Amino acid sequence: MTDPHTLSALIDVIQRFVAERLRPIEGLVSETDEVPGSIIEEMKQLGLFGLSIPESYGGLGLSLEEEARVMVAFCHAAPAFRSTFGTNVGIGSQGLVMFGDEAQKARWLPSIASGETITAFALTEAEAGSDSASVQTRAVRDGDHYVLNGVKRYITNAGRANLFTVMARTDLNTKGGAGVSAFLVPADLPGLSVGKPEKKMGQQGAHIHDVVFEDVRVPVENRLGAEGEGFTVAMRVLDRGRVHISAVCVGVAERLIADCVAYASERKQFGQPIANFQLIQAMIADSKTEALAAKALVFDTARKRDAGANVTLEAAATKLFASEMVGRVADRAVQVFGGAGYVADYGIERLYRDVRIFRIYEGASQIQQLIIARETLKRGG
Repeated sequence: MTDPHTLSALIDVIQRFVAERLRPIEGLVSETDEVPGSIIEEMKQLGLFGLSIPESYGGLGLSLEEEARVMVAFCHAAPAFRSTFGTNVGIGSQGLVMFGDEAQKARWLPSIASGETITAFALTEAEAGSDSASVQTRAVRDGDHYVLNGVKRYITNAGRANLFTVMARTDLNTKGGAGVSAFLVPADLPGLSVGKPEKKMGQQGAHIHDVVFEDVRVPVENRLGAEGEGFTVAMRVLDRGRVHISAVCVGVAERLIADCVAYASERKQFGQPIANFQLIQAMIADSKTEALAAKALVFDTARKRDAGANVTLEAAATKLFASEMVGRVADRAVQVFGGAGYVADYGIERLYRDVRIFRIYEGASQIQQLIIARETLKRGG
């Protein structure tokens, strides 16, 4: 989609959907730990599950910059809503988009775009999180199948997923990423089971689970890319996913700033709105400045990737800055709201908890720092 009028119309529709349908039920979703099925159906009708899927396979075919603009608008709602379709747009589908053969794409992408198929990205393990090259899940070739054994942890949408992109070690004698391959694993294969949802600090309504593979036989034609290429698949997917998550962080930050402005304009102390006080203004100014900087970085990195550039450094820097930024904005929001920010009625404490995960998943801040330093040294400055 390159027509700016069409994109603008889509964003307008999403902004109304956020204001009229999502924000009024944020408290309900948090209390029940569930996004209503009717809301998920509306998301499907809006095309949200297929934002990044090529139009030839039934998606909207947005560029990364266009996708980022949509996500900024959408994430004025609580981020748990985004998680409902986020894996279909990002890490759960993009390995297939970038590395899948034509048969794999034709089989899976149309139903991913429609939301009929829910995807999940299974990389993390108990001993392979930040050290993602240390995958221990094994895939042993047996004729025209691979036999998978292992356990994945903290897998988003695993309880709803129909299709997993799984990283497993095919070369047991090679350490590091070189021995890892990627597989498309349908959830209904015998031997695949999903654990109970974890209790989390925030983002109730978005679920994460363990996924267990016990002698799961995966057809050879479900391998994604060449054998031993799995780590490359994962890193390419994460480069793109980090820009997506950064846009999410910007959207939540913008929402928090707007909430702060509205509250500070109405809340009175010492006979006047607290928005008149310079120390309140300073917190709002710092938050606005950082959010604008993150937004500019998101769109700049997205444009570079759309143009075909290697953005490993830029994606890491964007994710580091945006995820740390939204944490600071959320902290200031609690401070601006004072006691009201600490109690549940206003939703600020919920967003404060919701954004904490952004500094951890798809690469913790410390991993982003290592990537930035490594790539900067490689480029010579």
